[in-house]
Amino acid sequence: MPIEVFVLGSGSAGNSALVRAEGTTILVDAGMSARKIEERIRHLGVEIADIDGILLTHEHGDHTAALKVLQRKRATPVYANSMTARTLGGHVPAGSWRLFESGNRFQIGALSISTFRVPMPRRDTLFDGPRPPCVELQQPHDAVDPVGFRISCQGSCFGILTDLGHATRPVLDALRGVQGLLIETNYDEQLLQLDTRRPWSVKQRISSRHGHLSNAAAAKVLEELSAEELRMVILAHLSRDCNKPELAITAIRDCLQRTGRGHTQVTCAEQDPVSFSLCLC
Repeated sequence: MPIEVFVLGSGSAGNSALVRAEGTTILVDAGMSARKIEERIRHLGVEIADIDGILLTHEHGDHTAALKVLQRKRATPVYANSMTARTLGGHVPAGSWRLFESGNRFQIGALSISTFRVPMPRRDTLFDGPRPPCVELQQPHDAVDPVGFRISCQGSCFGILTDLGHATRPVLDALRGVQGLLIETNYDEQLLQLDTRRPWSVKQRISSRHGHLSNAAAAKVLEELSAEELRMVILAHLSRDCNKPELAITAIRDCLQRTGRGHTQVTCAEQDPVSFSLCLC
């Protein structure tokens, strides 16, 4: 049976995807309301009781908002590294945590999950000057120990790479040979600079090596990625103000054409509703 991937929602208002194969069903992140997640998986013939585990890339609310409510409905195992679990604290009962060390591999039913660290700055470099009192860093991108995932089953493999400013060689190595990839294309560089809602300091942080991937930066990742069998790229986490699907798709398609992979399909995930499904045989 192939790996099936359904993007339940992607964007600043919440991120979640459902992955299933060989009778195993998991969520990757749960950043929308529990009600929305339940409604959207039910359209796929899945109930909360059918979920075998929830993988967390990091602790930010747009990836974890539904955890508390989902755990009240059913104590589904939640897979995260120890720093992410510690930061989330009471969102998840102690008995539901399944901790992994970033960089390690584990199994959930038929699915093999490989994890890899997303590059982050040192905590003391997130502010250029003194940190204002009682201000929590949220934008972008200050997760304590964010990870990406490579999900495999019987020769099929799918990668998930979001919320980073650049991809290091270990990240590219971890995604080598994937057949499908969900990758962040958060902003178009020109639209970000023209945006009047964000102060200059926020724009600089977004576009830094520890912010988010632009369309051009995501294209560079794909240019350097060794994945000859790549069949599908899903573009995720698009900014509503600083990107457009057509700009992101064009940037990625042009890159794939240049690297001899023009056959690879490219699509954009949306915030509402379930925007895309992928089947890897």
